[in-house]
Amino acid sequence: MENELLEDKFKDIDEKVDFLIELCQALQQENEELLTKVKTLDGQIAEKSLSEEHFAQKQAAVQSKIDGLLTKLNTFSETS
Repeated sequence: MENELLEDKFKDIDEKVDFLIELCQALQQENEELLTKVKTLDGQIAEKSLSEEHFAQKQAAVQSKIDGLLTKLNTFSETS
């Protein structure tokens, strides 16, 4: 009787250990997937930042050209 009780307890413990091992493996896989996703998102953020920087530079160049043209027009208007 005692042997059966001990055997049942060991079986219960063994099942719980198996469950925990499977859970840990699933969590490790999910963690790897999330790390891969984070790396992908970091790359996308870097690309976006670079694109925004290029856009800002182009916008500044356009604004500078507009200012130059307006200055020429003002100068031309004043001398006419």
